[in-house]
This record gives sequence, structure tokens and C-alpha cells, in this order.
Amino acid sequence: MNEMHEIPKGWKYLILKKLITQDIKNGYSPNCPEEPNGRWILSLGNLTENGFDTSQVKPAPKDDIRVQDFLLEPGDFLISRSNTLDKVGRTMLFRGEIENCSYPDLLMRFRVDEQQVTNEYLEGYLRSSIVRTYIQRCASGTSGSMVKINKTAVEKIPVVLPTLPEQKAIADLLATWDEAIEKNERLIQAKEERFKWLLQELISEPRNTPKGAKWEKVKLEQVCKIASKEKLSSVDGHFLLTVKLHCLGIERNDRIAPKLTERGRPYYQHKSGDFLIGRQNFHNGGFGIIPPELDGGITSNAISCLILNKSKLSKDFLWFQFANPNYYKKVGHVMDGTGQKELSDKQILKLKIFLPDLETQNQIAEIMSSAQHEIVLLKQLAKKYKIQKRGLMQKMLTGEWRVKPEIINQYMEA
Repeated sequence: MNEMHEIPKGWKYLILKKLITQDIKNGYSPNCPEEPNGRWILSLGNLTENGFDTSQVKPAPKDDIRVQDFLLEPGDFLISRSNTLDKVGRTMLFRGEIENCSYPDLLMRFRVDEQQVTNEYLEGYLRSSIVRTYIQRCASGTSGSMVKINKTAVEKIPVVLPTLPEQKAIADLLATWDEAIEKNERLIQAKEERFKWLLQELISEPRNTPKGAKWEKVKLEQVCKIASKEKLSSVDGHFLLTVKLHCLGIERNDRIAPKLTERGRPYYQHKSGDFLIGRQNFHNGGFGIIPPELDGGITSNAISCLILNKSKLSKDFLWFQFANPNYYKKVGHVMDGTGQKELSDKQILKLKIFLPDLETQNQIAEIMSSAQHEIVLLKQLAKKYKIQKRGLMQKMLTGEWRVKPEIINQYMEA
């Protein structure tokens, strides 16, 4: 924060401690019951990148007398004091969303003087990249594991403070962006639920099939075989592919340099369109089709490549059949091995799928692809919204960009 530029005339530059009216206080560590009883306690999961996730609350003990000392009231600020480096210091303003709600030891609570700062402006400011950078510098611990911040670090958070009318104007502007982001995320959630429904209706054991369409249950070996590829004698100049989990497809892995060793796994080269299966992680959604931009990538022999009989099986239809959680998660029980289990090529070919005729497969795959593409576009839009909002916050909360005077005047009149 030492590089903070000169702030506008009439603005203040102070530390958070000057705004706090109730001392920062850590939460408590109760033994939570399994059954709800009308009392609740938050968890770290409640504090997300975009605010408060009410679904992550847990039941709090009904008869623990400490609960009363940690009950939240509207206007309380909460900040995580221990988490991973990218999440520590996440902040939210409690607005009374949940009654009889307390907070745990991994969170800190404080209140501020609303004669100096509006809660909404401060919430936006404390969630900005400006403060995130400061918090990460103050955090102690090992990057990649749990780190901590203390009360002193929170008290010393530098705050840029416009006049109250401009604070309100900035907060309302940021709230408009939050609303757009929230609407987009709700739409993504709805589209994802529809996608799951389509998987169930169109891909699982058929229930709603076109009149006259015939489905049959076949083993993969009846419509596929395992590709036989030549081992690479050198991996120089090649890039590695990773089969991502949770049906997220194939990506380039530049974190690991492929290396041939005497006792190590051999490597094989693949082409665009190859259907890859991670034998150790099929039951975790570890499969995918290589996109055109990753043509020529290589994998170790921990990855199997399917060759499909194109006259009987659509590649995209097979992917959607695999992508049904009711399918791929059940495969774990057939995996062999001690320690790290994996599917053998023989076991892969024994997997059973339901198949309609090829024309029906293509029709279903087209419907599913369209639904999937909608979700991809919405997620890209959500990412753009968040990037644009972060850029706007950086400019507005430091005074580099200003709200128009005529807009600020409206808040003065209010």
C-alpha cells in the first residue's frame, strides 16, 4: 500500500482502527450437533469471493452459554483470520440474513462508526484487490497451506475514505455490478441443473425416447478398441497433456516437463479428436476429447486412448454418457490395485453403455452440446463481469476515477 497515489481533495487516508467502534473479537469453537435446533454458526465457507453464502451454516449447540457472546447483529463485519493464502482476509457485512447466528474461531468480528463510513462502501473496499494485496503481505504461514492474520494486521488496514455522499454513490455503483454478477450466476446454476436433467432424461437408461427408437445395452468392446500407439524415443519439443477431473476435459500441462527414464512410464503422442481416459481417475470424471489446439500432445501410458467404430458410436454421445455422475462414479467399484487403484484396458472395454441408433445419438449429442455451450458462454461472461468490476473498484476506491458531481449531489440531498 506504500505505492498509494495522492488521494482527491476532501478524501481521508487512515487505518481501519480509526473507524472501529467495537474491538475486533475472535469467535468460538463449539461442538456442533448434527440436528438443527434453531441456532446456527457460520463456517469459513460462508465467506466467498462474491459475499455471503448462506448455505454453509451449521447447527450451533443450543445449551452452550457462550453462544450469546458471539451472536451476530446486522452491521457486524466478519473477516477470516485463517485460511489458504488466496482466501484469508475474506470479508463480509452481516445484514441479518440468518437469525440466532454466531461465528466461529476462525473468523473475527468488528463494527464501525457509520458517521464516518457507510457499511456498504467499507464492505466493497475491504473486498477489493487493494486490501487483498495488503492482507496477503501480512499473512504468516506457508503458501499453499493455511495461513493466518492477526488483530493488529486488520486494525492497520489502510482505508481510503471519500465523503459520505460519494461513498454512497460508489457503493451503489458497485452494487449494480454485484447484482449483474449474481443474476448471471443464478442463470448459470439454472442452466447447469437443466444440463443434469437432460443427462438423466436423454442419456441414462432411456425413459423418454422417440417413438420407435431402439436402445441396446452393449459393452465398449463391441463398439470401441484401445489404440495401439508407438512409444516415443524422445520427448524433446513435446508438450504434456493432462486429463482433468470432474468432466472438465483435456488441458496442456506446462507445470511438468515430460522426461524419459529407464524405469519410468513410456510416453505416446496423440492427435486432435482422440478420446482419452485417465485410468486412475475415470470414476472422478477423468476423461475427455482432445481439442484441435492440443493436437500432437503427449501422455504417459497411465492414459488410455479409445478408437471408436464411427458407424456405431458417436464420440460426443459417448462423452455425454460417461459424463453422467450416475455413470462414472459407479465405475470405482470395479477398479483394481492396492493403494492407487486404476482401471485396466480390459476393464474399460467391459464397461457397458446404452446405445440408440447413430442418428439418435447425434441428435442427442447436439442437444447436449448446445446446452453445454450455453453454460460455457455464461461462465465466460461471468469472468468478464468480475474482471471489469475489479478494475472499476481499483479506480473508484482510490479516487483515480470519480463519480460525477451531479450524481454525488443527489446523495447529498438524500
